[in-house]
Amino acid sequence: MVRQREFDTDKALDAAMHTFWDKGFEAASLNDLTTAMGIQRPSLYAAFGDKKELFETALRRYTTQHAAQVRARLQQGSSVREAFRGLFEHIGAEGSVTEPSHGCFCINTMVELAPHDPKFAVLTREHQMYLGVLFKETVERGQQSGELSTEMNANAVAQSLVVSMIGLTVLMKSGPDRLFVEQSIQATLSLLQLSE
Repeated sequence: MVRQREFDTDKALDAAMHTFWDKGFEAASLNDLTTAMGIQRPSLYAAFGDKKELFETALRRYTTQHAAQVRARLQQGSSVREAFRGLFEHIGAEGSVTEPSHGCFCINTMVELAPHDPKFAVLTREHQMYLGVLFKETVERGQQSGELSTEMNANAVAQSLVVSMIGLTVLMKSGPDRLFVEQSIQATLSLLQLSE
């Protein structure tokens, strides 16, 4: 008979995700991971594979959760412009995440692993592209409702907004000046040209 796992896989994976998020792939030791996950090495290997496979599973879990959060925020607000404002202000708000210095797990992976690991280059690029699709759908919704100008290129604007979001997320790791952040968000939102 196959023995049933004596731990909660989702909780263990969340613990691994936060350990990698905090330390990065290279600096997170197997000891760090097993301690945080509350399991022994044989259980980690049996459930998740090696350290790199565990990291990939944790990253996929993060990007799924992050995309769902972004989608939910873009569905809020009295208008498309206000929905984007809410998203960017959330990112730019002090204390909007437990540890602002950790930034975004996917962006951290983009910096640490993507330049020399094709698999993680693809995974992080896929997440960026998915966010681009969400942004484009939202811009097009504003164009269809008559709020946003139909003359602007929805795809180009969406991609520019993704780049701005990534930049703002990285910037927040350093505790920037509030006025700098607010003015940057305002300038970013000016990409969303209102219909005349």
